[in-house]
Amino acid sequence: MIRRLPNEDFNSILKVINEAAQTYKGVIPDDRWKEPYMSVRELREQIDSGVEFFGLEEKGEIIGVMGIQYVKDVTLIRHAYVLTKHQRRGIGRKLLKYLINLARCPEILVGTWKAVNGAIQFYEKHGFELTSSKEKDSLLRKYWDIPERQVETSIVLRFSRR
Repeated sequence: MIRRLPNEDFNSILKVINEAAQTYKGVIPDDRWKEPYMSVRELREQIDSGVEFFGLEEKGEIIGVMGIQYVKDVTLIRHAYVLTKHQRRGIGRKLLKYLINLARCPEILVGTWKAVNGAIQFYEKHGFELTSSKEKDSLLRKYWDIPERQVETSIVLRFSRR
């Protein structure tokens, strides 16, 4: 079952993100990696900035999370993670389809690390297209609040319902 995750699920969201993000260790640039990958403060800031989390729950456990955020004239897909032992079962696909259907804007963007090929392939498989390097830089600066180093090491994919 997919549902909106209220504040009571904060610790479950954090658990899924930090467990699943372990796959980034040694893949993303070392200066971008930290443990925990997302702190309590960072998750609180994301929620306070408008990221609304949804989760897929199975047998009472949140096993996948994905956020949606409306910024200016686009919808952003944020923080998509599935617990490692539950990956490759279609959970990410279900969450992504759910959020695409919720999107209020015809243009949907997702940013991810350029070194994480699996994530890029996942989004491309579901109709997202890579933006050019120049456009990526512009989009990341316009719609995300991230450090310049993260702009350098990330990519943006676009899905358009037009």
